[in-house]
Amino acid sequence: MSETFEFTVENRQEIDRILSRYPVKRAAMLPTLHLAQQQHGHITSVIEEHVARLLEVPVVDVREVISFYSLFTQKPLGNHHIRLCMSISCWVRGCDQIRDYLQEKLGVAPEHTTSDGNISWEAVPDCLGACELAPMLQLDGYFEGPLQESDVDQILSRCRSDSAANGSKADAGSGE
Repeated sequence: MSETFEFTVENRQEIDRILSRYPVKRAAMLPTLHLAQQQHGHITSVIEEHVARLLEVPVVDVREVISFYSLFTQKPLGNHHIRLCMSISCWVRGCDQIRDYLQEKLGVAPEHTTSDGNISWEAVPDCLGACELAPMLQLDGYFEGPLQESDVDQILSRCRSDSAANGSKADAGSGE
């Protein structure tokens, strides 16, 4: 059985609203892809093809956008997703040490998910736009920083507690 993708009725209505704001369909690519990722969790090749048909553009144009912007992901993420900023401001303030500590505590390298599926993480080379919090990370889209190892411990503890409260496995990795 092959994978298919269709926007939900509500999201199709949102797509219609989005398209009404743009005189050229191609210009609606970013909000359309964000909506697709929000609905499905990540962007698959089937979703790329669907968006390309919807916006009347070649699939390669959609793939270029997905590969350029770091907020789009092509694989499933954990229940919680960490994006560690590795830009110059965060680097000067010690993000390399935070990256190493995260890897140790989670037991998985960047771009991976813990074995229980609870936490995925990445080390993002691009600035996440909160230099005043350097070194910083985003947890599920929310800024955390400035970071020390003890802050990382608290963040991971919150992720585990949240998962335990929602009936998921509480252990986030093998690093402890």
